[in-house]
Amino acid sequence: MDAALQLSIISAHMDHISPAPSVSAVALERRDPFRILLSTLISLRTRDEVTLAASRRLFTFADTPEALAEADPDEIARLIYPCGFYTVKAERIRKISRIIRDEHRGAVPASFTGLLALPGVGRKTAALTLALGFQIPAVCVDIHVHRISNRLGWVSTHTPEETEYALMELLEQGRWMEVNEALVRFGQIICTPGRPRCSVCPLSDRCPKTGVTSSR
Repeated sequence: MDAALQLSIISAHMDHISPAPSVSAVALERRDPFRILLSTLISLRTRDEVTLAASRRLFTFADTPEALAEADPDEIARLIYPCGFYTVKAERIRKISRIIRDEHRGAVPASFTGLLALPGVGRKTAALTLALGFQIPAVCVDIHVHRISNRLGWVSTHTPEETEYALMELLEQGRWMEVNEALVRFGQIICTPGRPRCSVCPLSDRCPKTGVTSSR
């Protein structure tokens, strides 16, 4: 069974048992690149439910570069607490807002180069912003996508960036965004880092289980 078909099976299975990831939920509420960029930053090392609540509190307070550029970082930190590294993220949110306001005329850059130049923005954040905010095809690879793509035998890579490029070669552009939406939920609930729940996995009998030494 090829990777595209396996991805379809995972997507369908997760749609029945898990809500959309937090940043996708933000995008469904309003497809605004700035809100998507900030919610992705908030999501780093943070649980989905915390990310969504923190993002909504922040955007109720302010959701434009102009407003957040002048906000007190302590107030931003209070709003996004208890997300991971909330004080660091609060400072970055204000810095990014100022850069977008002053150097990009209030518009989020619509390119990898422009996004990666912003403080604290890595490839995962840039890819998610491009895909959800601008509908520009991009593969967003986090620890779940990297782990599961290798575990299923779709790729044989050592870093998330290598996995990103390998998946771009493997899958057609129309499936790129689906990778993150499906595999993040799959990795949180079923194909977990330690002792994955192979007994309830829809692909258990077709998975090479690369690197798995123990399962449930």
